[in-house]
Amino acid sequence: MMKRNLLMWDETLFRDPEVFEIDYVPEQFNHRDAQMQELAFQIRPGLRGVRPQNTICRGLPGTGKTTSVKKIFAEIEEATKKLVPVYINCQIDNTKFAIFSQIYRRITGHLPPASGTSFKQVFDAIARHLQREEQVLLVALDDANYLLYENEINQVLYPLLRSHETYPGVRIGVIAIVSDMSVSLQSEVDARVASVFRPTEIYFPPYSEGEIRAILEERVIQGLYPNVLRREMLDLVVEQTMKSGDLRVGIDLLKRATLNAEKAARRSIEREDICKAYEVSRYLHLAYSIRALKAEEKKVLGRIAEMSIRDQEMNAGDVYRFVKEKVGVSYTKYYEMVRKFDAMRLLNLHYRQGRGRTRLISLRYDPKRVLEQLGLEQTAAS
Repeated sequence: MMKRNLLMWDETLFRDPEVFEIDYVPEQFNHRDAQMQELAFQIRPGLRGVRPQNTICRGLPGTGKTTSVKKIFAEIEEATKKLVPVYINCQIDNTKFAIFSQIYRRITGHLPPASGTSFKQVFDAIARHLQREEQVLLVALDDANYLLYENEINQVLYPLLRSHETYPGVRIGVIAIVSDMSVSLQSEVDARVASVFRPTEIYFPPYSEGEIRAILEERVIQGLYPNVLRREMLDLVVEQTMKSGDLRVGIDLLKRATLNAEKAARRSIEREDICKAYEVSRYLHLAYSIRALKAEEKKVLGRIAEMSIRDQEMNAGDVYRFVKEKVGVSYTKYYEMVRKFDAMRLLNLHYRQGRGRTRLISLRYDPKRVLEQLGLEQTAAS
């Protein structure tokens, strides 16, 4: 018998697999009307050629902040050429030059030359374009808490918000999206930025169980064929999503459980498909965070995880000595990395009072999982 071509086997349970991608923006976007209206109100001056109000969208991961901003940006693009919305993912682009290169690309259609171009040249080209075309710029910094590392936040906001002082008539507004509830951006920026930033904060509360069910059900109807997911199986997905507190885990769980059922050549998703998928999906935040790290940061995190297997709570100085031996970073650089991991919710950095203040580090995840994830990343990269 001729062997079936495995890649061409087209029996699938997915009607539209795109629906289960993390960056998918759904047509139907419910349960965030109040936040969308508030956001539209903040942006509206930009449609009239005036600087939009600066805004912070704040809430836990998976509460609809990014989708809300992307929906409004799509509306702006359809409605006008006078207001130019630029979305930046700060997990990927988290230096001043990288962020302004993305703005430059959005405005000119191509990235600035890779070498020999100064930040001033890039910013000058952006500002002159806005002056010439009489356009207003609106920049969304998603996961802006990633910019707290090495003080990038001030270096990004300062030129954006004070550009009109050097380039008369230039109007730029900023939306910062923050998923770390322990971070207050207003108190992190310096005085010269704070005086012009003055954002309005829009809070995105966690979805209720009923809202999570409705959203996941909507995705199932769009993305899977009828009867692939029975009601009691959807109940189980909702239960696991509530446990993780992140809607994106539920969406990822649906995708993985469907793939598991396909692999077993089943016509519908069973409990074992969901339970097996949850073992991967529950670490979604960890996987995305590690993916955003630079090679040296991954090494340092790996050393912290190794040490954490022995001691759950570790003295920051002891950790540094352990890290330095293998990675060879300076204390200043090491401490900046630890602060970044804290901002990314990979670990907790806290103090204990005793004889002086002791700085303590504890991982937020099982260290074995962290090492496993770092190993997976390494395998994917090689």
